[in-house]
Amino acid sequence: MDSTLENVAYSPKNVFILSGQSNMAGRGGVEKHHWDGIVPNECHPDASRIFRLSAHLHYEVAREPLHHDIDAKKTCGVGPGMSFANAIKDRVEAIGLVPCAVGGTAIKEWAHGQHLYVNMVKRARAAMSHGGEIKALLWYQGESDALSQHCVDTYKANMEKLIHDVRADLHLPSLPIIQVAIASGDEKYIEKIREAQKAIDLPNVVCVDAMGLQLKGDNLHLTTESQVKLGQMLADAYLTHFAPQEPCVASS
Repeated sequence: MDSTLENVAYSPKNVFILSGQSNMAGRGGVEKHHWDGIVPNECHPDASRIFRLSAHLHYEVAREPLHHDIDAKKTCGVGPGMSFANAIKDRVEAIGLVPCAVGGTAIKEWAHGQHLYVNMVKRARAAMSHGGEIKALLWYQGESDALSQHCVDTYKANMEKLIHDVRADLHLPSLPIIQVAIASGDEKYIEKIREAQKAIDLPNVVCVDAMGLQLKGDNLHLTTESQVKLGQMLADAYLTHFAPQEPCVASS
C-alpha cells in the first residue's frame, strides 16, 4: 500500500454509509479464508475522488477490500462499495465511503444501543465532523434473519425502527436509505424476509433487488462479478432517486 497516499488529509464532501452483513462487507473472490486479490476495473481506486473512513476514523484512498479493518474477524473481498462509487463519481464529487458492515449479523444486533449500531453512528458522525454530508445509507442485511418465523415476523418493524433511529441520531430526518432485498438464505424463510424488505414504505427509502445475481459455491455470498453489478444497481438507484440532476464539472 502506498503510504504517501495514505498520509494525506482528505475531507470528502459526499458521504455514503455502507452497512449490513457479509454481502455488503464483501466476500467476492474469497475462498477458504483467502481473497484472490483480483480487483475488477469497475472497482479500481481513484486517488483524487474516492476515499474511505478507516477503523481509526481517518480518511484514506479507498481500495478493496473496503471492510478489511471493519469486518476484521472474517476475510473480506470485493463488495459493492467501490463499484458504486466509481459509477457515481462523474455526478458526485469527492466521495467518502464509511464501511460499517459485519458478517453474520442479525437485525437485532443493529438495534439502537447495540455495539454495531453505536459504532455505525459514531463513524457517521466522524465523517460529518470532517466536513462531509451524508448522502445515503446503503444497507444489505437479512440473510441471518431468514432463520425462523419469529425473525420474519419482527423484521419489518425492526428495520423501520433502525431507519427512524439512524435518522434521529444523525439529525437527518430525510436521510436516503437504499436497501438490498436479499438473494440468499434459508429457503423456508428467504421469500418472507424479501417481502418484509420490499414492504417497507417510508419516505426516501428505496429497494434494490439482488435476486438473480450469481452466488458463489456456498450459495450465500455474491461473486465478484455480482458485487460489481450490485454496486452499479445501487448507483443507479441513488442517481435516479436522490442525486442532483446536473452533472458536476471538475475544476481545472
